[in-house]
Amino acid sequence: MTKMGRREFVYMMAVLGSAPVFAKSHRRMPATKNKLKDYYKLKPFGNVRLMHMTDCHAQLKPVYFREPSVNLGFHENYGKPPHIVGDKLLDYYGIKGNKRLEYAYSCVNFEKHSKAMGKVGGFAQLQTVVNYLRQSYGKEKTLLMDGGDTWQGSWTSLQTRGQDMVGAMNELGVDICVGHWEFTYKAAEIHKNIKLLNAEFLAQNVFVKEDALFDGSPAYDEDSGLAFKPYTIKKLKGIRVAVIGQAFPYTTIANPKRFIPDWTFGIKQDELQAIVDKIEKKEKPDAVILLSHNGFDVDQKLANVVSGIDFIMGGHTHDGVPEAVPVKNKKGLTYVCNAGSNGKFLNVLDLDIRKGKIKDFKFTLLPIFSDLIPEDKKMKAYVDKVRKPYEKTLNEIIATTDDTLYRRGNFNGSFDQVLCDALRVVKGADISLSPGFRWGVSVPKGHNITFDDIATQTAMTYAETYIRPMKGSLVKEILEDVADNLFNPDPFYQQGGDMVRTGGVSYTIEPKKGFGKRITNLKLSNGKAIEPNKMYKVAGWSTVNGKSDGEPIWETVVTYLKDVKHIKNLKIDTPDMIGIKGNPGIY
Repeated sequence: MTKMGRREFVYMMAVLGSAPVFAKSHRRMPATKNKLKDYYKLKPFGNVRLMHMTDCHAQLKPVYFREPSVNLGFHENYGKPPHIVGDKLLDYYGIKGNKRLEYAYSCVNFEKHSKAMGKVGGFAQLQTVVNYLRQSYGKEKTLLMDGGDTWQGSWTSLQTRGQDMVGAMNELGVDICVGHWEFTYKAAEIHKNIKLLNAEFLAQNVFVKEDALFDGSPAYDEDSGLAFKPYTIKKLKGIRVAVIGQAFPYTTIANPKRFIPDWTFGIKQDELQAIVDKIEKKEKPDAVILLSHNGFDVDQKLANVVSGIDFIMGGHTHDGVPEAVPVKNKKGLTYVCNAGSNGKFLNVLDLDIRKGKIKDFKFTLLPIFSDLIPEDKKMKAYVDKVRKPYEKTLNEIIATTDDTLYRRGNFNGSFDQVLCDALRVVKGADISLSPGFRWGVSVPKGHNITFDDIATQTAMTYAETYIRPMKGSLVKEILEDVADNLFNPDPFYQQGGDMVRTGGVSYTIEPKKGFGKRITNLKLSNGKAIEPNKMYKVAGWSTVNGKSDGEPIWETVVTYLKDVKHIKNLKIDTPDMIGIKGNPGIY
């Protein structure tokens, strides 16, 4: 496979650079197919087109989404995508000054750009782009893949147990998919949704426990114990493309295993290598693709230790990486790709396959600018139908904000801080803890905060709150444990979330230190040191092991915001950091 020049990742850059920046003026113009062709015309290349989306988190409507200002990388990942943010990212890719791409790929000038260009994503807009890219290239030569985290993240997905998103996937024409937050519904619900799917649901790394098999738990293959089909072969006008599925390997650690007690997960690199070898020998594919929900750094290590995969189309860590990153292994190169989150991007990978081999490729992380794309009428009607029963609840204005509210970033985001403050105030706690989830949209300053916005941060199947006494030593232990998940030097021990969010606490973190040694100088907000043997009143939510009996977090947040009414000059509990000077992963 020929290695493409690094800056060929945006071969639509010049076109998007000429697109109008001011969304409002553009919206006065009629949305036409010609406009779509003007701004989303990808030059024909090769003979197979793979489209890939991931981590939409059930966001059917266009959203605001601020890219992270902190995404730290260390060791072999220092200064490499996705651990480059802000101005350094723009310099790295040579796109500084291109306002459209600056808005898409970075947090730089977010408030200014969001006001000028509006929202991103939206399934009705995404449908239009997918249809155009299929039809202009040839349906028979095109695949659409979904990398998971699709059935969770909105109020409607929670109320319908993911079925609203199954219908949206079918309407969109998804061919193949994998899962992660899909597994936070009950096993019977997951199987029911998969039966309703037109797409193939793949996972080579999910197995049914032996005792569960004996008791009749369903499996794709009882001999191997595979819970789902591990791979598929797609014939695209005479070209054979193998796609292997990789579910999130730490599902029963990061999420409750009580919902899916019969299943086990893991990276399963040896099993993956065996499947790749089997496919090469038995199926004679022209291309081998891993559709993964590992996270970007895990995928890069996997690409190094498993050979024979051409491309890994990845997700989970919500990294919008505008290039296919090459990784060396025993048989050559594997390219690792990621497609961001919230419906904001669509990966487009065009392959030139001749005589059973990939000779060349072109890759584009295509931003979905909602103001440039006419809505697909059929998908819009579907989205409106799904949301109609809940519109009154979703559109309720809970508060207003003078601060931009966002979640994504290695440490406390401003929306996370609202959750932490709500827990501490409403529960009367000394300390509050909130999980470092990467899902949740942004609310620009000057906007209303609706219940819909709150639901994008909180809508999940184990959202119950708790209030309990904890020793100061346990608070430190929790912070240390999550810090190791985030900053462990071995990517296979990273679970892909961000640091636990805190309220009422300050601390110092040294990410490059070893386990149990990263967190120091723990203090309460009043400046008093947290004592290891002293008991503190701690509030939180989203308990993985065991169910809490408190109200769901969205009720806590609504109670708090209705009392506060307006967010202004929000103080974010960001830790002091040691050993990050000059790190391009902080803006």
